[in-house]
Amino acid sequence: MSGRRAEAARNDGLILEAAREVFVADPKAPISAVSERAGVGIGALYRRYGSKEDLLRRLCADGLGIYIAAVEEALADEGDPWKAFTGFMLRVVDADTPSLTLRLAGTFTPTDELYRDSQRAQELNMRLFERTRAAGAIRPDVEVDDIALLLEQLAAVRVGDEERTQQLRHRYLALLLDAIHTPAESRLPGPPPRWEEIDRRWTT
Repeated sequence: MSGRRAEAARNDGLILEAAREVFVADPKAPISAVSERAGVGIGALYRRYGSKEDLLRRLCADGLGIYIAAVEEALADEGDPWKAFTGFMLRVVDADTPSLTLRLAGTFTPTDELYRDSQRAQELNMRLFERTRAAGAIRPDVEVDDIALLLEQLAAVRVGDEERTQQLRHRYLALLLDAIHTPAESRLPGPPPRWEEIDRRWTT
């Protein structure tokens, strides 16, 4: 990679890392805050992303890519279905992709490509969930769309210090996994969320 291309790639990485930090903390922050956090000129940022919406779309596209890879890795694991499922949950929690949904849903207009990736992620979710449930490892009153909102609840755990935040998320993930694992001594109240309810947040 030439010197200019290497510098451009480095700057792009800095911009995306800064954008995630800035917009997860405050989705209404101006794009200039990203430039300042990244330590690059506003002109360099706009050469890569023509608007704040473009940058938000890139962040969510990258997050979806990470999420899809995590589900595919779990589906490729032909060992114990419950261990594959819990490994998937841990990877998603550590990658913190649910924070993007939690903070950025409804703040920009998704593209057709994002909708396709989202549908792909949901199809993979259903395959992984149904395989795990077919193995008798998930309580029968939990549905696939419960998982998305449970992951968002874990993403809401944030105490400032990154290491401590991760410790607490792992703690509550363990509690969550125990709660959805069989056997269950009670039934959950109310119906599970519908995919339409989850998806609607990106357009309202």
